[in-house]
Amino acid sequence: MWVVQVQPQQSMCIGVIKISSEQFTIEQFYNYLSEGQIMAGKCEQCGKSHLPPRPLCDKCLSQKFKWIKISKDGKLLTYTTIYVAPQQFQAMVPYSVGIVQLERELKLPGMIMNLSENQLKIGMTLEIDFNSCKNTLSWPHWTRYCFRKPEQE
Repeated sequence: MWVVQVQPQQSMCIGVIKISSEQFTIEQFYNYLSEGQIMAGKCEQCGKSHLPPRPLCDKCLSQKFKWIKISKDGKLLTYTTIYVAPQQFQAMVPYSVGIVQLERELKLPGMIMNLSENQLKIGMTLEIDFNSCKNTLSWPHWTRYCFRKPEQE
């Protein structure tokens, strides 16, 4: 049986980002998304990065993390195209959803915008887009992100 003892940790300030153990939550992850940033939690004990962040490292069970900024560019690992969708997404059919590998081997799922199925290629570069994603649900009202082909390509 595992017993995990949680001790209150003091907050500290690094630059303008206030870091405390309570902030390594999915809510804080979405707060950063609303600022146009992809942030991951990096375990200060073993160095493993987590995206989305979590309060407990799944490698060493540490609760000591720091926020790290992640590049918005990644490679498409896999995808599927949806032709029969739930009601709130029916107007978008067909649309594709994929998993993109970002730096540090972090993976993030998301909708792929403005590319047809025959334009998608495993290994292609995609970037995170915060501006063209449709918010089809009224709850939860968190910042949406999606993937698109980088403009410079």
